[in-house]
Amino acid sequence: MPKTLYDKIWDEHLVYERQDGTSLLYVDRHLIHEVTSPQAFEGLRLGKRKVRKPNLNLAVADHNVPTTDRSKGIDDKESKIQVDALRNNCKEFGIEFFDMNDKRHGIVHIIGPEQGFTQPGTVIVCGDSHTATHGAFGALAFGVGTSEVEHVLATQTLIQKKSKNFRLIVNGKLSIGVTAKDVILKIIGTIGTAGGTGFVIEFAGDVIKNLSIEERMTVCNMTIEGGARAGLIEPDKKTFEYLKGKPMSPKHNNWNKALEHWSNLKSDDDCKFDKEVVIKGEDIVPQVTWGTSPQDVVPVNGFVPNPDQEKDKDRKVAMERSLNYMGLQPNTKITDIKIDKVFIGSCTNGRIQDLREAAKLLKDKKIAKHVNAIVVPGSGLVKGQAEEEGLDKIFKNSGFEWREPGCSMCLAMNADKLNPKERCASTSNRNFEGRQGRGGRTHLVSPAMAVAAAINGHLSDVRKF
Repeated sequence: MPKTLYDKIWDEHLVYERQDGTSLLYVDRHLIHEVTSPQAFEGLRLGKRKVRKPNLNLAVADHNVPTTDRSKGIDDKESKIQVDALRNNCKEFGIEFFDMNDKRHGIVHIIGPEQGFTQPGTVIVCGDSHTATHGAFGALAFGVGTSEVEHVLATQTLIQKKSKNFRLIVNGKLSIGVTAKDVILKIIGTIGTAGGTGFVIEFAGDVIKNLSIEERMTVCNMTIEGGARAGLIEPDKKTFEYLKGKPMSPKHNNWNKALEHWSNLKSDDDCKFDKEVVIKGEDIVPQVTWGTSPQDVVPVNGFVPNPDQEKDKDRKVAMERSLNYMGLQPNTKITDIKIDKVFIGSCTNGRIQDLREAAKLLKDKKIAKHVNAIVVPGSGLVKGQAEEEGLDKIFKNSGFEWREPGCSMCLAMNADKLNPKERCASTSNRNFEGRQGRGGRTHLVSPAMAVAAAINGHLSDVRKF
C-alpha cells in the first residue's frame, strides 16, 4: 500500500504492536535537558539500571542557565541544583554533556541539528514539548514526559499509539515581510490549538519547499501549538547540504549510504491522508498574537477582536479572560499597542538566519527609549557566527542587550522574566498566562516584527520598513 512519510518512519521503527494499537517504537536519538531528567536518572539508580545506549543520548542545560555574566556561575539555588544534577548524572551514566561554557552549548533543539545529531528518518525524543523542531529534517520527533525519559534511557524504546496523518499544504509565494513565523502563526490561527490533536502533520507545498532549513525548523517547532503530536517535512537537497560535514553526521561511505536512504524518505504520490488543509501563501501577512493562546492571532494591520461578536459561549468567555489578562480593549488597532520589552531568541527564532534578518532591519537605527530589548543567540556557535559577521555590534549600537545562549525569556525559569503587566514583543512560541513571568503579557511575532516594535515602541507593520 502507498505510505505517507510518517507511515514509513513508524513502520521502520516498530518493534512490537498489540491488538489495541499500543506499540513499542525504537528510538534513534534522545536529547536531554535539566528540567525533565533528574527524576528519570534517579529512577535508573533505584532500579539499578544502566543507560542502554549512552552514545545515542546528548545532553545540555538550557532552561535554567543565566544569559549574562557566567563567570560567577548560577546565582539562583534551584537552577544551580538542576544544572549540577544534569552534569553529574551525565558523568555517572556516560552521556555527552555540553556545559554552559562549552562553545557547543545552547538550546537543546538548536544544538541537535548543529551537531548533525538530528538526521532524516530517525525517531527523536526529548523531555520537551518543542521537540517537533527536528521534524524539519524529515525526522519523527516529539516531546515525552519524565517517566518516558527514564524508559528511553533504560531501553532505547518508547510505548506509543500511532497517530493519524494530516497534510498541511501552503502553496504559492510569500509576500515581502512575511516569514516562516508568520506562516506557522497563520496555520495555528486557521486550524486552532486543537486542530492537530490525534495527528502527525506533514507540511508540504511550494512555500514549505522554498523555505530554508532554519525556516522549516521554525514551522515545525510550533506544531505542538496546533495540537499535533509531531510535524515533519520531506527531506531534500537543502536538508542533505545542511547536514553534510556536521560533527555527528555520517562520514565517508556511511554518508553515501545515508543519502541513499534519506532520498527515499517521502510520501508516496497516491498515499491517503486522514485530513488535509490548504493555505495560500499570498493570503499570509505579518502576524501578531493578541491573547493568551497561539491561536489568538490576527494580521498586524488588524484589530483586537470583540468577544461580543463570538457566537460560541465558551470561546467568548475565553476571549474575555484573555483580554482582561492582556489589558486590551476590543477593536483596538494592533499597531496602537505599546510595548515595554522585546525578546529575540528561543528554539523558535534563535538561529543565525533569524539574527541576520533582525540585524538587517535594525542597522543604523535606534530602539525607542522606553523599550528594554535583548537578543539571545540559540547556541554558542550561533553567537560566534553572529559576532564574526558583526551582528552583535549592530544590536548593541541600536540599544539591544547582547546575551549568552539559553532559553532565556521564552519561559520564566531563569533570571530573564517579565514583571507583572509588562508587555513584550517576543519571538518565542507561547503566550500563556505567566509564560514569560507572572502577570507578563506576551505578543508572539517574527524577529523582523520584534525589531519593528522595538524601534517604534509599539507593535508595528514590518512592511513599512
